[in-house]
Amino acid sequence: MTYQTLIVEVLEAVATITVNRPAAMNAMTVTTLQELGMAVSELSTASDVRAVIITGAGEKAFIAGGDISQLRDMNPGDARSLSLLAQGVFNSIEHSPKPFIAAVNGYALGGGCELAMSCDVRIASDKARFGQPEVNIGILPGFGGSQRLPRLVGKGRALEMILTGDMIDADEALRIGLVNRVVQQAELMAVARALALKISSRSQSAVSLCKELVINGMEMDIERAFRYEADLFALSFTTSDQKEGMTAFLEKRPPVFK
Repeated sequence: MTYQTLIVEVLEAVATITVNRPAAMNAMTVTTLQELGMAVSELSTASDVRAVIITGAGEKAFIAGGDISQLRDMNPGDARSLSLLAQGVFNSIEHSPKPFIAAVNGYALGGGCELAMSCDVRIASDKARFGQPEVNIGILPGFGGSQRLPRLVGKGRALEMILTGDMIDADEALRIGLVNRVVQQAELMAVARALALKISSRSQSAVSLCKELVINGMEMDIERAFRYEADLFALSFTTSDQKEGMTAFLEKRPPVFK
C-alpha cells in the first residue's frame, strides 16, 4: 500500500512505520491518523510480520503533536470526531496481537506522546522530550493521554505534566516509568530493532497471549485477573508452540516455532 504521510517497511519479520512529515515535525493530520490506522490493521494480520516499530522521520521529532493548522478552526463536532479517530487507532495498536515498539527520536508531544504510550515498549533517544502541552493552547489531551499517562506514571506525576504542559527529558521519562530505556540517538533504531528481533524469535502465540493478558488483566480486579490468567495459561497448552517449546527444552536444543 502507498501512503502519503507514512513510510512502511518490512525486513526480517519486523515492520517499521515512520511518520514522514519532517518539515512539520511529523505533526499528525487527519490523513496521518487514517493512514496509521490502515497500516496497523494491515500489519496486525500480516503473516510475515512479528513485531512493529513506530518512529518519526528525521532527528528532531518523533511526533510533535497534532497539526495546529488543522485543529484551529475545528468546531466541537469535528474535534470529537478527531478524538474518537485517534483513540480508535491508538487502541488498535494497544490491542493488536503484534508487539509494538515506539522508537522515540525527538519531541513526543501531545498526540505524539499519546501514540508512544499506546505502544507496548518505549525506547527513547537521549534527545527525546515528552509532554502533554495541550493546556498551553486552550485544550486538553484528546487522544487517550489523560487515561494512559496516569496508568503509566501515577496520578500525581500525570496531573503535573498535564496541568503545567511542561516537557520532560528522556532521563526524567525513564525515572518515572514513561519509557523503558534511554539510548544514544545514533543507537536508537538499532536497539529498537534488536529488541523487535528478540521478541520475534519467541513463540508468537505466547507473545500474543501475554500481551492480551497484561493489557486486559490490568482493567480487572485481581481475583478476576487471576482467573483470566489461568484461562489463557490453559489456552497456551492447545498450541503447537507449547509442544515444540517444551520438547526442545527437554532435548536441549533451540525451539523451532511455526
